[in-house]
Amino acid sequence: MAVRTESVNFTGALGDTLAARLDRPAGPTRGYALFAHCFTCSKDLAAARHIATGLAEHGIAVLRFDFTGLGHSEGEFANTTFASNVDDLIAAADFMRDELQAPTILVGHSLGGAAVLAAAGRIDEVRGVATIGAPSDPLHVIHNFQGSVEAIERDGEADVVLGGRTFQIRRSFIEDLRDHRLTDMVSKLRRDLLIFHAPLDETVGISNATDIFVAAKHPKSFVSLDKADHLLSRRSDSAYVAAVLAGWAERFLPTAPPAPIRAEEGEVVVSDAGDGVFPQWIASGPNHRLRADEPVSVGGTDSGPSPYDFLIAGLGACTNMTLKMYADREGWSFDRLETRLRHSKIHAEDCADCETRDGKIDRIERVLVIEGPFDDEQRSKLMEIADKCPVHRTLHSKISIVTRLDGDGADGEEG
Repeated sequence: MAVRTESVNFTGALGDTLAARLDRPAGPTRGYALFAHCFTCSKDLAAARHIATGLAEHGIAVLRFDFTGLGHSEGEFANTTFASNVDDLIAAADFMRDELQAPTILVGHSLGGAAVLAAAGRIDEVRGVATIGAPSDPLHVIHNFQGSVEAIERDGEADVVLGGRTFQIRRSFIEDLRDHRLTDMVSKLRRDLLIFHAPLDETVGISNATDIFVAAKHPKSFVSLDKADHLLSRRSDSAYVAAVLAGWAERFLPTAPPAPIRAEEGEVVVSDAGDGVFPQWIASGPNHRLRADEPVSVGGTDSGPSPYDFLIAGLGACTNMTLKMYADREGWSFDRLETRLRHSKIHAEDCADCETRDGKIDRIERVLVIEGPFDDEQRSKLMEIADKCPVHRTLHSKISIVTRLDGDGADGEEG
């Protein structure tokens, strides 16, 4: 599913304008998540971006923002504390509630994970909280500037270099960290909890995950991020987190389609999805649910295959089934069987095999990918069999389509 990303702003806890990005599914949005980044990071950290877009591909819109004084947000970082970060999260949730929909899921990375654990109880709509490499005690963050703590305590503030950038850290920041007992908050969370942590995390040790897990009440889950680093630098690690998160979040999201759509055995029912011009829900018999749409380029939302995609998919499926049936009967086996198809409109005069020479005609290009111990004669026979699949024959035959209104017993137009 395609993802749309847009820039938004809202007012943070200290009155500054905070910069955010909203990653939306191009199709229907099933729920909203709020993402909190790691200490002195930004909303544009690769891991944050990949996780947000990964969730959006599963129908979950994600708001990720820069805390006060970081990234593209206004304000002075020196004026912030862990408590003000938590308040920024509350402000973000308030913004979502007013302009979009309140978040159902909170996701926090590193110190952002500690922040979402502290904020969850103040956002009524939140049903699930997920942390990634989170410390069990916010005070853990001072190891980043351990050599400057004495100067901060003595002088009230000091400049600290973190990740190649200079930040001013004040005594109030450290004092505020000492005031928060996160495990007490976790024990009263009353939300589903999912903990991601890498056993080899050298920034926030795995024992932090143990402390959070032990403090939390059920339902709670732990996922080990084998071989990942603290910042999830490898895209495969952040993609894995997004996939697991999406599966875990299913229990908090409305099922799709929202309205029941039923079809009898041998029947296909198509029902308007109600969320745009093109999206449709499809029921094929009693057990299968699909979605149709059009690409964004023609005004759709790309939340499902297009009608012509379904048409040529039927031809492709029938082609492979027919080839497999024939090969099994002959005792042949495929190492790989694949049919690639494209639909287009071409001028009839450009078609050498067509009877008509006027106007435009539909063209379906079908490419067979056949790998296995076949000689030239066998491959030629398989090409011949492909043209005999039932859907291929249907597309080449005269078709009668009878249309009538529901409840009208009379046949309508044929074509």
